[in-house]
Amino acid sequence: MSPSEQRSVSFGAPVVQLSEEDLALLHALQIAPRVPWLEAAEILGAHPATLARRWERLRQTGLAWSTAHLRGDPAEMVVAFVDVECDPGQREEAVAALAAIPEAQTIDVATSHPDLSLTVFARSLVDCAERVLPQIAAAPGVNRIQSELCTRLHSGGHSWRLAALDRAQIAAFAELGRIEPFTGSLPAACFDLLPLLVRNGRASAAEMSRELGRSPATIHRQLAKVLGSGLLSFRCEVAQGPAGYPVACKWLAKVPPGQHAQAAAAIGGLRNVRLVASTTGQTNFTIMMWLRTVADVMTAELTIQERIPGIELVQSTVMLRAVKRVGFMLRADGTTTGEVVASPALID
Repeated sequence: MSPSEQRSVSFGAPVVQLSEEDLALLHALQIAPRVPWLEAAEILGAHPATLARRWERLRQTGLAWSTAHLRGDPAEMVVAFVDVECDPGQREEAVAALAAIPEAQTIDVATSHPDLSLTVFARSLVDCAERVLPQIAAAPGVNRIQSELCTRLHSGGHSWRLAALDRAQIAAFAELGRIEPFTGSLPAACFDLLPLLVRNGRASAAEMSRELGRSPATIHRQLAKVLGSGLLSFRCEVAQGPAGYPVACKWLAKVPPGQHAQAAAAIGGLRNVRLVASTTGQTNFTIMMWLRTVADVMTAELTIQERIPGIELVQSTVMLRAVKRVGFMLRADGTTTGEVVASPALID
């Protein structure tokens, strides 16, 4: 073992399990999630078949996956952040029950209060208050819940990047990722495509044609409308730990009224940021970052305070692990099982 490897093990530095080629491919798919392999190969300097095999290996092992989900725009739906306290010794029972709730899109297990942190999507305030939140509160092992509503989603996981490409490659994939806008109302038949794209954001027209029993030409037209509508956010997700970011930390903060947009812009360019949202409640600003070590939590806090004068960091919570991320069930190491528990009803 080399001295550098010894230091890595001794001090607990994260081990990146993905190769440079893997990281470059995943960064490309984060920018242009549905880019054809032929066009991606020209930019990455690889053979299209090699990229296809690499992606299939990453997908089959659960190290990466592609999905589509609702944008989470509070102007169109309800997004709630729900903190859950569990009965002593019943956290795992609560986790299993909550993960089965489709509207509980993301579930993180925390190191301290709260026991669990959920991101919930609901059709409306009535739906959230009268159906979804009571279902969460009534789940086995749940002792108490507290929820805050997202009033503005400044940035989310769909905009997080691995930073494995150079500027020219980033610009090239950004150009390939451009989509022709569709401004009309989506025909009812288009909504049949949405659950398929949730399960696989790179599902081809041929695959959807076979599953839905429609002609490829029809699927092509419908898919173009779905993509251009902006209804969905497409993302290429990656297993957090194997990518070298095993630590997730969430901060609840207070930002002076009228300064939320400036605050979000001030930290929006930080590579580690996974979530920036304005909320209701005693705190009004939520930040989540993926970090390499627990020691980086203090560095991140200093950076936040330097970039956002006047911010008050009220609470920080380090997450032990993620159980579910935007509908996809995860193993303890952050890889996905491939099982999707999301609500098609939200996008009917």
